[in-house]
Amino acid sequence: MGYTWKQAKHEGVRYREHPTRKHGVKPDQYFAIRYRVGGVRREEALGWASQGWTAAKAAQTLGKLQEAARTGEGATSLAEKRQKAEEKRQAEAEAHAQAERDNITFGHVFLDSYFPIAKKNKAQRSWQKEDQCYRLWIAPVLGDKPLKDIAPIHLERIKKNMADAGRAARSITYTLAVVRQVFNFARDHDLFAGQNPVTKIKKPSSDNRRVRFLSHEEADRLLVALAEKSPQVHDMALLSLHCGLRAGEIFALTWGDVDMERGILCLRDTKSGKTRAAILTDAAKSILAGRERRGPAGLVFPSETGERVGQVSQSFIKTVNALGFNDGVTDARQKVVFHTLRHTFASWLAEAGTDLYVIQQLMGHQSFAMVQRYAHLSPDTLRRAVKGLEAGMDAARADKKVVRLGEK
Repeated sequence: MGYTWKQAKHEGVRYREHPTRKHGVKPDQYFAIRYRVGGVRREEALGWASQGWTAAKAAQTLGKLQEAARTGEGATSLAEKRQKAEEKRQAEAEAHAQAERDNITFGHVFLDSYFPIAKKNKAQRSWQKEDQCYRLWIAPVLGDKPLKDIAPIHLERIKKNMADAGRAARSITYTLAVVRQVFNFARDHDLFAGQNPVTKIKKPSSDNRRVRFLSHEEADRLLVALAEKSPQVHDMALLSLHCGLRAGEIFALTWGDVDMERGILCLRDTKSGKTRAAILTDAAKSILAGRERRGPAGLVFPSETGERVGQVSQSFIKTVNALGFNDGVTDARQKVVFHTLRHTFASWLAEAGTDLYVIQQLMGHQSFAMVQRYAHLSPDTLRRAVKGLEAGMDAARADKKVVRLGEK
């Protein structure tokens, strides 16, 4: 459909009328401007009178574009003007977002972002421990500080506060790990762009490895007492003691992971991130055979509500205390806890002369260094190795393959 353009009283401004729509008593008018920039003719469409445009406003817009063309300052077209306005808007938005990032506090990130996600993705015991670390040690020092203002000196203050309160080096290291995770989370979600301050401090060193393991007599006493207190806790304890399972691995065990015919448990998504097999003893087979099966996906050790167990039952702790295993013990490494059963499993294997590499595989440790602590429990194995070396040397001499120093 063709339109007839009319020249307005302002030079370079023209308009056309809408065939039906009125603006007031007059037909609605659509305004446009014409001008030259660098010898090139340009035409810009502006808008309708019903949208607020007038011939005078069009002429004013034209004048600004012509002035920009003459001076070389500013936009010489509406498209360029819109682009510059958009760039300005984006720059202001980015500056505003940066200001918000610069002012976001550690407490805001932890409480509003990091912790809600941690509660969904981590085991209950883990997120509860992180929450406790935050409330007791992290929040008093870092809670109201912007992430960008947190420096190593603040983390040293956390270390000092915890050390002064008698907290173990391992607990301090764990708390610093929570701080590190929050900073990494903030960086991954574009809330922080600097270097993680935890990487700049020295973490306290300690040997937190368990030392105490049960004698066979102590293990028997414990299992008998647990059987009277809680059959389910007894079965869990026996499985850990006989197969070296962690508490979490027992809690997650399903009947689909149990191969009674081959005497093997398939442990999935373990602490090391790998799947491993555990070998069942006859006693372990017996307790599993006596438990109610609930289909391949059913938990072997469900809670009273049928859900996955979240932590070691108080029945275990009360039984250990009743037996007096921890009486007078102040060193946490010497205390009997549920994990002591797994440590006992490995210790008994080492005492029986089992190769440390085999123990590593049965325990599911990623590095050989993790099982070197058991080397001192197998002196007979070391003695046999040296005796084997000695026998080889004697055999070589007998065959005259070795010449002693000084002999001709």
